[in-house]
Amino acid sequence: MRANAITITGLTKTYAPSAKAPAKEALRGVDLAIPRGSIFGLLGPNGAGKSTMINILAGLVRKTAGSVDIWGFDQDKNPRQSRAAIGVMPQELVLDPFFTPRGALDVQAGLYGVPRAQRKTDAILDLIGLADKADAYARSLSGGMRRRLLLGKALVHSPQILVLDEPTAGVDIELRNMLWANVRRLNAELGMTIILTTHYLEEAQEMCDEIAIINHGQVITRDTTTNLLGQITTKTLLITPDGPPHVPPLPPGITGAVRDGALALTYDHTQHAADQVLDLLRDAGITITDIKSEQATLEEVFLALTAAR
Repeated sequence: MRANAITITGLTKTYAPSAKAPAKEALRGVDLAIPRGSIFGLLGPNGAGKSTMINILAGLVRKTAGSVDIWGFDQDKNPRQSRAAIGVMPQELVLDPFFTPRGALDVQAGLYGVPRAQRKTDAILDLIGLADKADAYARSLSGGMRRRLLLGKALVHSPQILVLDEPTAGVDIELRNMLWANVRRLNAELGMTIILTTHYLEEAQEMCDEIAIINHGQVITRDTTTNLLGQITTKTLLITPDGPPHVPPLPPGITGAVRDGALALTYDHTQHAADQVLDLLRDAGITITDIKSEQATLEEVFLALTAAR
């Protein structure tokens, strides 16, 4: 059994009341273990408590109760070691406009106490695709380049754990593909543990080994991506017929509709086999020219779980 990169026990955070708002309990006794070497998704609707949890892990927010262990270091007893084990790429584009990418990485490495001889500034610039902009002012970089620089700053101290907070929000397809290629490389070659928060659920479905979903400050489910997708048992066959599509008589448990010139048949795969569905069409005299299958998506699982809470 793999050791844990992060172990969270009974984590609670209550924000104090103010003149305009009452006290708010952002996290309610969260228990969560994230295995070393995994790509782990941390998902939830807005206001679920994800950002609060990440800020506690990064040492930016004080917890109200509970314990946090990062790479074997208790956050309360060994705060410096626990912070050194984690790098965070924040969602917000916060950069000093008067630093160059090279300068920003060197300053960040210095803040973490990395000796100059051990810094990997040029290698990181190559990794994030900013080697040709190493000496340009940060204010002259595009939004996508600035987001790459945030990733570089999170890597300067060679952390064992990398947290990506909405890393592809508002970026183009090229940058998104480059980012995910780098994440896979860091995970595969260095064994770096990746924690991802994103509202692009198709990314989490493709990238993550395991996923935890948070809602109202609590973990409502945690499982492998495969097992989560298995919770949705409905499938849809998109049938292109040889002729105008029409819905034939169907037995209970199978529904049909015409969609974009194709016949969409939805059924529970635990109750009916695909061959049964196709036989119904053949028996109705429908000639099939093409078949496509739609599988369950993480978005369906997410909406089903969060709507029930």
